[in-house]
Amino acid sequence: MSEAFDCAKCSESLYGRKYIQTDNGPYCVPCYDNTFANTCAECQQLIGHDSRELFYEDRHFHEGCFRCCRCQRSLADEPFTCQDNELLCNDCYCSAFSSQCSACGETVMPGSRKLEYGGQTWHEHCFLCSGCEQPLGSRSFVPDKGAHYCVPCYENKFAPRCARCSKTLTQGGVTYRDQPWHRECLVCTGCQTPLAGQQFTSRDDDPYCVACFGELFAPKCSSCKRPITGLGGGKYVSFEDRHWHHSCFACARCSISLVGQGFVPDGDQVLCQGCSQAGP
Repeated sequence: MSEAFDCAKCSESLYGRKYIQTDNGPYCVPCYDNTFANTCAECQQLIGHDSRELFYEDRHFHEGCFRCCRCQRSLADEPFTCQDNELLCNDCYCSAFSSQCSACGETVMPGSRKLEYGGQTWHEHCFLCSGCEQPLGSRSFVPDKGAHYCVPCYENKFAPRCARCSKTLTQGGVTYRDQPWHRECLVCTGCQTPLAGQQFTSRDDDPYCVACFGELFAPKCSSCKRPITGLGGGKYVSFEDRHWHHSCFACARCSISLVGQGFVPDGDQVLCQGCSQAGP
């Protein structure tokens, strides 16, 4: 008499039937699937022994159920992303969650190099200087009314220019006759001494230090022969074609100050009333 050959689960004879051998004995196909098969996370049906099974993060799927939750595209042989426990093909993920390049309008793919500024996103190769149109990359830039400029282009386009050398002023500088100047460009027309922070005057729009202006253009004191510049609140007296510093306008004989006093001219000299009446 032949030995029994029965299913280890339901004990039905397996003679003439398809079965699956395991370490625990043979199983008929229905018992095997019910005992060992995983449940598909998508359709909740058993994944039979003859079905291709896919596995992702403790979840099992029929091959046909492993698909993008938005476009239903099969992910069996495609790259995909899991977002909030849902499987997405790359196209759907990028469309839903990736940024759009503010320059070209194309999707900025995950993992690609990008730049973000002011709530906007660019491909690295699309973030260009509005002046020279070269990629800004990690270079410093200056935003201006929706445009972005590298520092040289911004300075060339917007920075004030020195009235003397016409080059841009990037920092500092001084103002003379309502125009910007580099500090090193504002110099005396006569001796080339820097005038920034110093007292100076001008003639025919040209700046001069006090010393040069006095030597070149100021009248000379009839007494001490030094220039009368009138700068710094200095006062002077004029009579006919002659001029005196206040401190120099004194009687030629007694040296009393004649400022605000009557005086008498005596040749190249001036005398107080008393010395004039005293005679020579």
